[in-house]
Amino acid sequence: MGIDVVPVALGARSYEVRIGSGLIDRAGVEIAPLLRRKKAAIITDETVAAAHLARLVSALEAEGIVVSSLALPPGESTKGWAQFSRAVEWLLEQKIERRDMVIAFGGGVVGDLVGFASAVMRRGVRFVQIPTTLLAQVDSSVGGKTGINTAQGKNLVGAFHQPSLVLADIDVLATLPPRDLLAGYGEVVKYGLLGDAAFFDWLEAYGPALAAGDTAARHHAVKRSVEMKAGIVERDETEEGERALLNLGHTFCHALEKATGYSERLLHGEGVAIGCALAFELSQRLGLCSQEAPSRVRAHLRAMGMKVDLADIPGDLPEAEALVALMGQDKKVVDGRLRFILARGIGEAFVADDVPPDLVTALLAEGLRGR
Repeated sequence: MGIDVVPVALGARSYEVRIGSGLIDRAGVEIAPLLRRKKAAIITDETVAAAHLARLVSALEAEGIVVSSLALPPGESTKGWAQFSRAVEWLLEQKIERRDMVIAFGGGVVGDLVGFASAVMRRGVRFVQIPTTLLAQVDSSVGGKTGINTAQGKNLVGAFHQPSLVLADIDVLATLPPRDLLAGYGEVVKYGLLGDAAFFDWLEAYGPALAAGDTAARHHAVKRSVEMKAGIVERDETEEGERALLNLGHTFCHALEKATGYSERLLHGEGVAIGCALAFELSQRLGLCSQEAPSRVRAHLRAMGMKVDLADIPGDLPEAEALVALMGQDKKVVDGRLRFILARGIGEAFVADDVPPDLVTALLAEGLRGR
């Protein structure tokens, strides 16, 4: 399989997402044409650095690019003020200018934090995303949403700052732990559920092969997910309308992540999968979709070996009322009303901001009783 190119057409901020095997080793060839002077600063995390950094540095240096690098601690807790400040200060020490390039080399945490650092450095320097997880390849590396978490909630401080290029190397997915790969799959499934029933059909057929290591299946899943996200971002870059559909499952997910302390108890993609299942169950209770739809969603997630229910989250969780209160901190709250992405069926999601809170509370209470 060759390299697929998915354009993100945003006028002067347009860029390409390139998807295929061997892109880390080609990074110098891919990035060099974008440089006004041959200087780049890589920010990664310690896990990715140990596995892949030497190859990326070699690829850049082979094109005469002067490279410096910083490795941050791995994990969601890195995505906060302390490591953000460290990254910005380091970039200033490296004398990175607008002529240069910052490279975010890692998963969603690194991509979000480094993108935000690039947005505020000198009021905006260019950056390239080289996502190393399935979740980052299909979701967080595309679309220009950057940010960090705070005590008040997830991604509440950030900026829209589009990358200059995204390189999604399918080969790097082979080094992911199975749990991390499946967490990323939670975002892949989301695309089928929100707007492409045929893609969900394909995932039901080929998802197990994807999980087992089939490179062609992984390539197709990343390509289709990126195509869908790129189309939505082109039509609604700053989430005034349609882009909100990408938050399917996320209102539940962000509350659960906060309740579990952004810890290893619940990875983001696992929360998305549980959130999608809850969103379809809520839709069915509101009479929006058939009983078959939530059953099919849950059956596929179960078949993939994923977390589906609140009972699948280890440790204690707050009461249902407290979880609904956590949802009130979410960015998707509009005029104090909870905003959910609901569905009339698989592939037919829409934005709803008139969901009765007591129905949400009852749904969560039922799920908590099943623990």
